[in-house]
Amino acid sequence: MHPNKIEDGSDNSEQLHEEEGSEQEVDSEQMFRIGSNDLEDTNEQVLGIEANELGDSSEQVLEFESNDQDNSEPVLGIESNNHEKHIDQGLEIESTYHENGGACDTIIDDQNGLSREKSYPPPVVGMEFDSYDDAYNYYNCYAKELGFAIRVKSSWTKRNSKEKRGAVLCCNCEGFKTIKEAGSRRKETRTGCLAMIRLRLVESNRWRVDEVKLEHNHLFDPERAQNSKSHKKMDAAGEKRKLEPPLDVEVQTIKLYRTPVVDTMGYGSLSEKEISSQVDQFNHLKLRKGDAQVIYNYFCRMQLTDPNFFYVMDLNDEGHLRNVFWIDSRSRAAYGYFADVITLDTTCLSNKYEIPLLAFLGVNHHGQSIMLGCGLLVDESLETYIWLLRAWLTCMSGRPPQTILTDQTKSLQTAIAEVFPRVHHRLCLSFVMRSILENLGELQESGTFHNLVNRTVHSCLKVDEFEIAWKDMVLQFGIKDHEFFRALYEDRERWAPVYLKDTFFAGMLISQPGESLNPFFDGYVHKETTLKEFFDIYDLVLQKKHQNEALHDFESKELSPMLKTGRPYELQLSKVYTKELFSKFQEEVEMMTSCLSITQIHPNGSTITYMVKEREEDGNMRGIRNFEVMYDKAGAEVRCICGCFNFKGYLCRHALCVLNYNRVDEVPTQYILSRWRKDVKRLYVPDLGSNCIDVSNPVQWFDHLYRRALQVVEEGMTSQDHFMVAWQAFKESLNKVRLVGDKHV
Repeated sequence: MHPNKIEDGSDNSEQLHEEEGSEQEVDSEQMFRIGSNDLEDTNEQVLGIEANELGDSSEQVLEFESNDQDNSEPVLGIESNNHEKHIDQGLEIESTYHENGGACDTIIDDQNGLSREKSYPPPVVGMEFDSYDDAYNYYNCYAKELGFAIRVKSSWTKRNSKEKRGAVLCCNCEGFKTIKEAGSRRKETRTGCLAMIRLRLVESNRWRVDEVKLEHNHLFDPERAQNSKSHKKMDAAGEKRKLEPPLDVEVQTIKLYRTPVVDTMGYGSLSEKEISSQVDQFNHLKLRKGDAQVIYNYFCRMQLTDPNFFYVMDLNDEGHLRNVFWIDSRSRAAYGYFADVITLDTTCLSNKYEIPLLAFLGVNHHGQSIMLGCGLLVDESLETYIWLLRAWLTCMSGRPPQTILTDQTKSLQTAIAEVFPRVHHRLCLSFVMRSILENLGELQESGTFHNLVNRTVHSCLKVDEFEIAWKDMVLQFGIKDHEFFRALYEDRERWAPVYLKDTFFAGMLISQPGESLNPFFDGYVHKETTLKEFFDIYDLVLQKKHQNEALHDFESKELSPMLKTGRPYELQLSKVYTKELFSKFQEEVEMMTSCLSITQIHPNGSTITYMVKEREEDGNMRGIRNFEVMYDKAGAEVRCICGCFNFKGYLCRHALCVLNYNRVDEVPTQYILSRWRKDVKRLYVPDLGSNCIDVSNPVQWFDHLYRRALQVVEEGMTSQDHFMVAWQAFKESLNKVRLVGDKHV
């Protein structure tokens, strides 16, 4: 974002005032950014994020709490890349903080209590302070130890009030001399440094850090910093405090916590299995010897090779690893194209695998599962799931999906309601159908019951049909008072297809009997797979998935599908859809012949409802089914009661028949989703952001050039011709840059 651009994006109508700086900052309370890999050797963090407020629905993962709160709450360890040999020896960070600008000593104890030295933890997003002065003094203490000075770049107040609502504290080397100052004899000390923290007053009347930049573009100068205005103020305050009685000094112990512990017993009816997992006496991941080193080695390698790799670790009070989440840059970029529907694959957790793995999955333009993040979890408690979902949301720039599919774990459902309150949370139908079979008891061997369940769940087109059929089924088999089936029926609006026709699933909801979604690591991860074996094959699995996607991309673009009918819809979408999606759509076009008749039953202005009669085979029984299709000629809208478009992402044969009946020869554009198109360029590189950069800022030069180069590399890999063009362009660009340099010699 351009440094001189000012936006008023606050709901509080806040006014921005410049105090000491020469430039005004953007009040970007509603913006959210991440920079997971920009870590210096002196202040690197495991939680590599820069983020603004996620909103009320997605509180920050971190917060500061004082000594009067329960110290049994687990600590989120902040570690640097300078790890010791074993990653599970995390650090517990405590700091004794004095008001009125006093020194803020931080004591760092390692797990064994062998070392004890003073240090100031670097700022992280989510830190909270009781007052603005507390926040300012903390950053000043941190700056003094490192050897730089700070100043208030900008602050803002509520309209028609002097009450301060936010501020930006920056390194004293921020910015450059103005035109008026350029001629002065004062030594140039500003270097355009971007190091800063942004503070904001939140609803709890506390000051929260909602943006952090740790990187400096200059060497530290402790001697010069000592003489700066900010540190002189601190020293003066310290001298004043020495003259005051000790009892007047309020000492607080500040700990960096995870999300507050929640009494999970108060949410829903948890199973005995879930309750036992929440009182796990170990309270940390059960790692084999060498597992910690395996995780550490993998993350170190990824940070070196992947510019947008993100990971976060959750440590308990003893410094042991509880949970870990990670995601690579390709997955983060892919989410930008396929953020509509995700599923949480808990196969390893629910089946008690050796590795407690949870995977965030999406579906790409070929209908293939794609990885959107992985986690290793200590248990299936509400607290753990909230931590994981917030970590995932943070790395996705605070952008939630439209729909989330999960299993029936109550703690997970509650966590989603808290972290994603406006997301459509639905239960994966394949999990539900499997759980029905597992809870049948004596009925498990009844083929009649199996057929009746499938027909009730999959064939009912209207809500009243489903509810009547369900009640008849439980009465017929004497399971009306069965606790499992009663609870399942109460939750029916989350899983029964008849209730879900207004929710988009992109083919991830199994709407037909016999269909199932294979786990992402199916065939690679088994019940006895160890953590070391998993990380050994992890990259290989992802590479094979990426190669498979690239192969389908090539086939979709280079090969023309064989047409099987003379319908114009088939020809139209053969030029648009990817190979796999066209194949599925082509089946619908072929099955238009099974539709026997179309009758207009309810005209209402430009909107007309039609009844489409379809011949279908049900085992040996041949029957007729009626499908209502609404068509609005004015808006070119068509909607079938079968819900195919929202379930699968393309029009059904019933809707196509109505279009054909009304002599509409092409599928309306709103029903051709870009997520299925083969002509959309999908570049799995970090978001380039705005083209508006500060050309006087060397830090932004590097960032912008680096990301642009990645884009050229990504496109240059699509074919040999693309490679040759990209290679030639790089050579020509380098020669031109060198010519510019020669002119200045």
